[in-house]
Amino acid sequence: MEAPPGLWYFIRAMAVLHVLGTGGATPTAERDNTAFALEAGSRVALIDCPGSILLKLRKAGLDRRLLESLLVTHVHPDHIYGLPSLVHGLMLMEGRLRLFGSRESLEFCRRLLDLFGLRGPKIRMRVEPIEVVPGVRFEVHDGLEAEGIVVPHTAASLAFHLYYKDSRGGWVVSGDTPPVSEIFDRSGAADGLVHDCSAPERFFVRYPDLRKMHTSALELGRRAQEAGVSLLVPCHFFGEADFHLEEVEEEIRRDYRGRLIIPRDMQTIGLSEV
Repeated sequence: MEAPPGLWYFIRAMAVLHVLGTGGATPTAERDNTAFALEAGSRVALIDCPGSILLKLRKAGLDRRLLESLLVTHVHPDHIYGLPSLVHGLMLMEGRLRLFGSRESLEFCRRLLDLFGLRGPKIRMRVEPIEVVPGVRFEVHDGLEAEGIVVPHTAASLAFHLYYKDSRGGWVVSGDTPPVSEIFDRSGAADGLVHDCSAPERFFVRYPDLRKMHTSALELGRRAQEAGVSLLVPCHFFGEADFHLEEVEEEIRRDYRGRLIIPRDMQTIGLSEV
C-alpha cells in the first residue's frame, strides 16, 4: 500500500537519530565504533567520526549533501580516525563542514587533516573549526542548537546537549565518560539520554581503573533512575569483553524503570516521537 501523499516528507521532517555504530574501540561483526547522525531541520550533523562514515550515511538513506556539521566528543582513534576519509570523500563538493569541539580536539583535527593535505586549496569542501565553550549554547545549523558539557574521559572531552525544533528538553549524548552529575541533571528534564555503557559491572570490579573512564551497566541504570531519565539509550559496548547484551539490559533494569532502547547499528530513533 502506498503511503498517503506527504507522509514520507513528514516523517523525514521530524528529528531522527541514526545510530551509525554502537561498539567500543574494538568492533565486532555486529557492532562498529560508536557514532551517530542527527537529522534535524533538513540537515545532518554527525556526532563523532570513526571509519566508513560516508558508507554508513548511504546505508542510513542520508544524502551526503545534507551533511553540514561534525561534533567531536574527543579524539581517541575510534571516535575521530575517519575524519580524513570523510573530507577526502567530500573534497570535490563545494561547501563547508563545520567542526565543533574543545580547543584541544580542534587542534588535533587540524593536524590530522594536514597530514593528508586536506585543508589545501584543491579541497573544495572547506573544514571550519569552531571551539565549543562549555555551557554556552551555539547553533550547529538551522534547526539544531547544542551545548557542550565537560566530562573527564580525557582532558579535552565533551558531552553534548542537543536542542532541535519542536523538542521539549532536547537530547543529551554523553560520549565516553564515567558518570557525571551534570549529564544526569540535564537528562532528567530532557527527552532522552544516549550514554556510555561499556560493560557489565563485573568488568569494573575486575578492572577498577575503568571507573575513571567509562560507565558500567549497573551504575548507568541506577543514575538514570535517580535522575528521572524518561528514555535511555546505552551505547559504546566493549567488543573485546566477553558478555551478551542481555546481561547489560538485566543490570540496567535492576534499578531503571523508564523506557530503554538497546540500540543496533544502523537503527533509527525518531526523537520527536518520544
